[in-house]
Amino acid sequence: MTYEPTAHDARAALPDHPEALVNGGFNPVGLYHPAYEKDSCGFGLIASLDDQPTHWVVETAITSLDRLEHRGAVATDGKTGDGCGLLLKKPERFLRAVAGEAGFALTERFAAGIVFLSRLEDTAARARQVL
Repeated sequence: MTYEPTAHDARAALPDHPEALVNGGFNPVGLYHPAYEKDSCGFGLIASLDDQPTHWVVETAITSLDRLEHRGAVATDGKTGDGCGLLLKKPERFLRAVAGEAGFALTERFAAGIVFLSRLEDTAARARQVL
């Protein structure tokens, strides 16, 4: 996969501003100011500003997430973490269609989630009643 910057891509902006690069550091340019730099871990924000779904956005977000392992938020099993993950746009049309097929009428604003039920049938039945 090759990187092709778009007009809205922050990575494409700084090469157009050689005045920003001084002695291996950055001078203030646009919204950037070196005073905002911190020595602690941050997060990755990968987004499509034109609201068009692409594999590049998902693949880049997964790569970004993979590079956050240094935060140390990994359980002793080496597989599970602290809930850090990807936030994706809700496939509203699909969810409304599935809800309609199941006999649910969704309001204008709704949420969707995944529920993991107990393997014990009594406990799972009580959870279903609550839900």
